Amino acid sequence: MPGQLLLNLFIAFLWMLLIDEDELRFSTFYAGFLVGIGILFFMHRFFGTRFYLRRVYAVVRLFFIFVWELIQSSTVVLRQILSPRLKIEPGIFKYETILRSDVEITMLSMLLTLTPGSVVMEVTPESDALYIHAMDVQESRDGLIKQLKNFEKAIMEVTR
Repeated sequence: MPGQLLLNLFIAFLWMLLIDEDELRFSTFYAGFLVGIGILFFMHRFFGTRFYLRRVYAVVRLFFIFVWELIQSSTVVLRQILSPRLKIEPGIFKYETILRSDVEITMLSMLLTLTPGSVVMEVTPESDALYIHAMDVQESRDGLIKQLKNFEKAIMEVTR
């Protein structure tokens, strides 16, 4: 990915030089960058890796999935806190993950910990399961598992 991005920037600078304008303009650089994207898209199979904008798209998509899950979990926590009677049953459950690398598991743990109402307490030594503390296990366990599946899928698109 870094090699393709650097090559795209090189194509954009080369484009700026070949256009032969009196002054350097951002619009010329941008046009060269777009031309470079087109060239790299058609030639990315020769690099042996996937097209770098797919990974950029996956990172942006992961960010928006996180923001959406953050909003949803925040409303659930606010609804529970603002209710006249606090009827929650905190608890711990084990979630077996399909992620394998340390980076992927750390990303999943941090994304889940940043959303309100749940905390990753421990990762097993084999890195195949997480122990998660949820604010209300009875009501929010299914939602947490769905959220974890969404995060896993998005993380795998970014890292693999």
